[in-house]
Amino acid sequence: MKRLKLRIDGPGGKLETLVNDPGTERKGIALIAHPHPQHGGTMDNKVVQTVASTLFGLGYVAVRPNFRGVGMSEGDYDHGKGEVEDMLAIHKFVSGHYPELPLILVGFSFGAYVQNQVGRVLGTQRVVMVAPAVNMFDFDGVAPNSVVIHGAQDELVPLEAVQAWTQSHGTALAVVEGADHFFHRKLPQLQQTLVDLCQC
Repeated sequence: MKRLKLRIDGPGGKLETLVNDPGTERKGIALIAHPHPQHGGTMDNKVVQTVASTLFGLGYVAVRPNFRGVGMSEGDYDHGKGEVEDMLAIHKFVSGHYPELPLILVGFSFGAYVQNQVGRVLGTQRVVMVAPAVNMFDFDGVAPNSVVIHGAQDELVPLEAVQAWTQSHGTALAVVEGADHFFHRKLPQLQQTLVDLCQC
């Protein structure tokens, strides 16, 4: 088991990236995207940390970068386009070190928007969108093998909007009762939902 903090070359500069590697029994790579950079989103967001620790516990190499312009990552916010390129660059680097491992993509809020785009480029075992901001960004379709986790009391992205979006695309939706957008006091329920969806 090891924990690495790297600065990986991306199209807009070096990208600060945290890698938690469970060791020789690793079962896949989990690439995790944080919420909106201009609203305080970072790799250290509590939902992102919960996702990373949960998937690490399931045996995945948990990889969470800071998008361009966040923390020690170079570059500037690029409205999703550059952030998709960032995630593709991170995947290329990490998969080169862990060849032939299956890939899970997870994104929270804005990060779900980014991962939806990434998942349409890469072949993935699973794309998990946590509280996807479907009312703020044009998702323009859905990535294969996608599932959505959403809080019933989300105050930023109404559950009704997510229900309509998932139904229109035939995408599975897991609702966490009582949870707001940031899953305040509901992180254990988020964790269990993630385990149920990704333990395969």
